[in-house]
Amino acid sequence: AQLALTRTSQWNGDLNAVIALAPDVLEQASMRDKERAEGRQRSPLHGLPVLIKDNIETLDLPTTAGSLALADNHTGRDAPLVSRLREAGLVIVGKANLSEWANFRSERSSSGWSAVGGQARNPHDPTRSPCGSSSGSAVAVAAGIVPLAVGTETNGSIICPASVNGIVGIKPTVGLISRRGIVPISHSQDTAGPMAATVQHAAQLLTAMAAPDPRDPASVAAEGYFDRDYSAFLNGSGLQGKRVGVVRSLAGFHEGVDDAFNQALEDLAKGGAEIVDDLAMPDYPDGFQQAAYDVLLYEFKHDLNQYLATLPGASGQLDLAKLIAFNRAHAQAEMNWFQQEVFLKSQATEGLQSPTYLAALEQVSSFSRNGIDDLLEKHGLDVLVSPSNTPAWMIDLVVGDRWLGSSSSYPARAAYPHITVPMGFVHGLPVGLSFYATAWSEPVLIAAAYAYEQISRRARPPAAYGGWPLEPSE
Repeated sequence: AQLALTRTSQWNGDLNAVIALAPDVLEQASMRDKERAEGRQRSPLHGLPVLIKDNIETLDLPTTAGSLALADNHTGRDAPLVSRLREAGLVIVGKANLSEWANFRSERSSSGWSAVGGQARNPHDPTRSPCGSSSGSAVAVAAGIVPLAVGTETNGSIICPASVNGIVGIKPTVGLISRRGIVPISHSQDTAGPMAATVQHAAQLLTAMAAPDPRDPASVAAEGYFDRDYSAFLNGSGLQGKRVGVVRSLAGFHEGVDDAFNQALEDLAKGGAEIVDDLAMPDYPDGFQQAAYDVLLYEFKHDLNQYLATLPGASGQLDLAKLIAFNRAHAQAEMNWFQQEVFLKSQATEGLQSPTYLAALEQVSSFSRNGIDDLLEKHGLDVLVSPSNTPAWMIDLVVGDRWLGSSSSYPARAAYPHITVPMGFVHGLPVGLSFYATAWSEPVLIAAAYAYEQISRRARPPAAYGGWPLEPSE
C-alpha cells in the first residue's frame, strides 16, 4: 500500500490515473498485515492494493463518474462488489480516473478525459490515448501504481483500455458481479470486471467480486454460476484439445495488428489448440447500428434517473435534464473540448415501454447472441478469438478518438464474457488478443487465456514506469 501511495505521488501528475486516494489506506494495510501475522489470510489477494473506477461507490470517497455535478457525491456506502473486495482482504487505495460518464456524453469525446480527473495518459506513450472508459484503472495497473483495479464496461470499456495499455481485462457475463452502487448506462449490457497485469490476478479478482445479489435483476439469471474459484481454471494446458475459432471478420484493420494476431494463432496452436480459421460474424442488417445505439440511449435515461434518485443529499435531486442544465451552466469546465449530444439524444427518448426501444433491444441482443452461439455450435468450438483493438491513437481533445477496429461489440451486446490478454506490440504500442464465447463460459476462457499467456509471454511494462513487483506465480 505504501508503494502504491508513493508511486501515485511520483507518477500521477503525468498519467492522471488516480482521481482520489482513500483517507485510511495505511490503516487498512496495517490491519491486513496484522491479520496475516495472526495466521488469517482472507484470500489469495489479501493485503494487495486495488483501485476502484470512480463510477463505483466506496463509502469513504465521493463517487463522481468524472463529472463536476457529482464532485460532492458522498454516498457513504460501498457498492456490493467493493464490500466483497474488503471481505477478501484487499486494500482499497482510492478511485481511478475514467472517461466522464463512462464515455456516454459526447460522440466525439476524448477517452480518458473527465472534468474531475483531467486527461488520463497511456504510460507506454503519454501522447497516446489510454482508451476508455476504464482508462485510469488500466493506466494504473500498466504503470505499476497498483497491481489490481476494477473497471466497468458497456461496450469495450474494460477490453479497450486493457488492450491498449498492455494488461489483462475480463468483462464477465452480465449478472455475475452485482451492478448495484455503480453509475449506470445500460442494464442490458453494464458490468464491472477485473483488470490486472496477469490472467492469474484477474481471475483471483473475479472470484473475489462475483456473488449473487437479490437486488440486481441480472444476478437472478446467474444463479448456479456463483461460488466458482476461477483460480481453479489457471491451467497451463488449458488450450490442449480446445477448438479455437478465428474470427477474421473482426481483423484486417491494421497490418501490424494482423501480424501480431497471426503470431498469436501460432502460439495458440503451440499450446495444443486446434485452430479453425477464416470465420466471420454475420453482417449487420440495415438499421442495426442505430438500433444498438437506441438501446443505450433509452436505457441510459431510465437507469441513470433511477440511480440518481437513490443518492443522498443534493445529488439525489438530480436527473438527466438537470445534468444537461448543469453542463450548460459550467460549460467552460465541462464542455470546453466536447459537448453533450449523447445526453440530449437520451433525454429525448420516451421510456422503456416505447415500441422503438423494445424492438431494438430484441433485435440487438438476439442477433449478437446468435452470432456468437451459431459460430460455436456450427464449428464445434470452445472459444472464439480476434484482435481486441487498434493500437492507441494520439490524444486529440479537439477532434476526439480515432477508431479502426474492435472485437468488443458482439460479446458486449450479447451480455457474454470477453477476456483480453497482451499479444504483442505494434510500433512500441501494446495490442491485445480477445477470447470470448457464450454466457457463463468464464472457466474455458480463463483456461485458454492463461495457457496462451504462459506460452506467449508478450506482456511487458512501459519502459518509463516500474510494473508491480509481483510474479504471476505469487
